[in-house]
Amino acid sequence: MNTKKSHELFNEAKRFIPGGVNSPVRAFKSVGREPIFVDHGKGSKIYDADGNEYIDFVSSWGPMILGHGHPRVISALSETIKGGTSFGAPTSLEVMLAKMVTEAFPSIETVRLVSSGTEAAMSAIRLARGYTGRDKLIKFEGCYHGHSDGLLVKTGSGAATLGIPGSAGVPADYVKNTLSVPYNNLAATEKVVEKYSQEIAAIIVEPIAGNMGVVPPVQGFLEGLRKIATRFEIVLIFDEVITGFRVSYGGAQELYHTKPDLTCLGKIIGGGLPVGAFGGKREIMNRLAPEGDVYQAGTLSGNPLAVRGGIETLKILRQDDVYQKLEKRSRNFCKEIEGIFRESGVPVRINRVGSMFTIFFTDSEVLDYFTAKHCDTESYAQYFREMLNGGIYLAPSQFEASFLSLAHSDEDLEKAIKAIGGAVKSFKA
Repeated sequence: MNTKKSHELFNEAKRFIPGGVNSPVRAFKSVGREPIFVDHGKGSKIYDADGNEYIDFVSSWGPMILGHGHPRVISALSETIKGGTSFGAPTSLEVMLAKMVTEAFPSIETVRLVSSGTEAAMSAIRLARGYTGRDKLIKFEGCYHGHSDGLLVKTGSGAATLGIPGSAGVPADYVKNTLSVPYNNLAATEKVVEKYSQEIAAIIVEPIAGNMGVVPPVQGFLEGLRKIATRFEIVLIFDEVITGFRVSYGGAQELYHTKPDLTCLGKIIGGGLPVGAFGGKREIMNRLAPEGDVYQAGTLSGNPLAVRGGIETLKILRQDDVYQKLEKRSRNFCKEIEGIFRESGVPVRINRVGSMFTIFFTDSEVLDYFTAKHCDTESYAQYFREMLNGGIYLAPSQFEASFLSLAHSDEDLEKAIKAIGGAVKSFKA
């Protein structure tokens, strides 16, 4: 596989961009090679600067649930851009997307649009603190809620990949009110809450963890958090930036029948363009300026292009059989993968919810950050390189999710299965 142009671009990028990338995991450091530079995408595939074709299971980290360059989304964006790209003023498109979100999520009575998932989580936490008059926050080890200062404690995603427990440049005062608890451990959560019950403003959680790899909630975990939050008048925040409109139209909270007080969204609601949102109970949301005393603002919030891309995407996703198709295809695909590894004797565990999954190189269950971190990252790196050479683009980190889209065809999945078979053979070489 020729990657000469990607190599040249990476060297040039390092002259002008720290590390040569605009987000750390893109550097491919944990998988032992240089990154490819993507030129364009179409359907289930991406193409790099050297013209190499890859079947894409990263899907821009989740939002490309329809595949790249879906005709309806592109047409809608093309029409919208003729009217301008940004106004910093209200538009009817914002209202339309807000209505669609509230119809999809019964827990969201009103919603505020922002420009990223990081901004959504940061704003939801500020709102919870303003609403409760308390300062402390519970987050779960391995869950990633963006890179705002107070959340960089035992986080997942790129920080897990790079082995960074926190971050330089974050004052101790910024994290002193962040309490980190093991994911899926209700007893530990109860213990912390009982100790600080009158100081905790919010509990924030990925209802399905997606940033230490996919780790589903154990039975009773989310329901237990809901009961704890209600009992101690704590705001329960679900970070559904990845899972919202991905695992079902109503997100993980629909799947697990548990309503949070606030929800963070992103990814899919922009149809592939930068966007975020947070919303929830009207009583809490009304504390936001200009109605209330909690300030939050953003010049590009509700950007017409991002909003229009999201509207068109959601129109397609609300068709009756979309999620049934994704579930069936993802289930069958992961079963085939499991069979290949089982026959090869290479130990893996596959965690999957809907169309998001992770292959963990371990012989133990992966239930939390501790068990995820004990996976064989060297084996994953070898697997990644073999798959990339076979024309399959996976997340360049053991601690991320893979995604199926509606654009993945039977032929795509058959090619991927064949590539997996070849990659597994390399472990015996």
